[in-house]
Amino acid sequence: MKERMRQAFTRRVKVTLLFFIVIVLACTSISIGKSNYSTHHNQSSHLKWVGGWEASPQAPRPFGFSQQGFFHQTIRLVIHPHLSGEAVRLTFSNIFGQKPVTFGQVHIAISSKGNRIIPGTDHPVTFAGHPSVTLPAGGQVKSDVIPFKVINGRNLTVSIYIPERTGPATWHALSNQIAYVSNSGNHAQETSGTAYKTKLFGWYWLSGVDIQTASSVPGVIVALGDSITDGLHSSINSNHRWPDYFAERLSQGPLDQQYSVLNAGISGNRILVNSLRNGVSARTRLQRDVLSQTGVTDVIFLEGINDIGKLPHTYDANKIIAGMKTIIKQVHAKGLTIYGGTLTPFQGKIGGYYTEQGERTREQVNHWIRTSGAFDGVIDFDKALRDPNHPHRLLSRYDSGDHLHPSDLGYQAMANAAYLTLFDRKHHSPTP
Repeated sequence: MKERMRQAFTRRVKVTLLFFIVIVLACTSISIGKSNYSTHHNQSSHLKWVGGWEASPQAPRPFGFSQQGFFHQTIRLVIHPHLSGEAVRLTFSNIFGQKPVTFGQVHIAISSKGNRIIPGTDHPVTFAGHPSVTLPAGGQVKSDVIPFKVINGRNLTVSIYIPERTGPATWHALSNQIAYVSNSGNHAQETSGTAYKTKLFGWYWLSGVDIQTASSVPGVIVALGDSITDGLHSSINSNHRWPDYFAERLSQGPLDQQYSVLNAGISGNRILVNSLRNGVSARTRLQRDVLSQTGVTDVIFLEGINDIGKLPHTYDANKIIAGMKTIIKQVHAKGLTIYGGTLTPFQGKIGGYYTEQGERTREQVNHWIRTSGAFDGVIDFDKALRDPNHPHRLLSRYDSGDHLHPSDLGYQAMANAAYLTLFDRKHHSPTP
């Protein structure tokens, strides 16, 4: 009897202990689950999406790769975001395409030298979970969110396999960065780059990269401009456009200055006139290239010199100013800040581009930019680049040689001027 009582007591103890263990494990599991959720939630709450890189789309030229397109080839594009992040989302544009364009496969990786990528960094890009996508004629497509570590200062490589004939391609002409195309086949995942036999310029179809980055990033500054913003005559493969220098300087500053900087420059662009070669006017493309960018907070606007210098010349300063007012009004309607850049010197530019009448127009426009108060701030690019002894000309060390476009040093001086205006004298125009 005592033995049976002892055995029964032992069983009750075991059952009680087992029950207690189950409860403890369940509570621990709940606690761990809450902890994991909390950690993930906290991590997500400290990240946000911003525009990290941009190339304004252009129509194809009547010759070259943009006209002939691609077929059963892979193109490899190199880009340079000035931002770190944990994930990316790519935008591809076929806005000027005559027919739909199919990508068989797209990959993104950290760039190595030339056409190579760093092993182990390659990641497939998907679209609604699929490796392939078709861009409609006249439209654009965004990729899925791709977990991918972006490191500030490191180039990224985007490889696109094109299985079918594309016809003329939507692109950005002035990349100042060598791209690569394979002879034939799908080489999107290739690390060595040996299949990429041909070099070319331009960014094809890729028009933007959003980056999931730290929530401390204060905003996105879009530089809207022409070839001077696009970086014509800056060093190849060096990222020496003035927005690049500007972004680099911001990234080295305190957290409240570490804005993302997007380059919405198009070579030859004008405020008032649409052009197949030089893009639709700044007024026309403002929504697409500036106002629709993810997280945009500020705009730096530098255009008007091509309205003066290119045929047909616009020598009526009031027309150029009216175009600027239209852009300012639209930017302000979105609650954004806009800074105006004074038009830079261009005496000596040949081919009928520079004229005395055009110089008078430039000075009238600059006077309005400096004194009207229409912009939220003024970046005096003219003052930063001009020769003090010959103010209608670029200072020689800032002149690339054509007397219109700056050298690398000139682009750096422009970036310094932008920095001083936005962060040392924020919301205050320089003295006229």
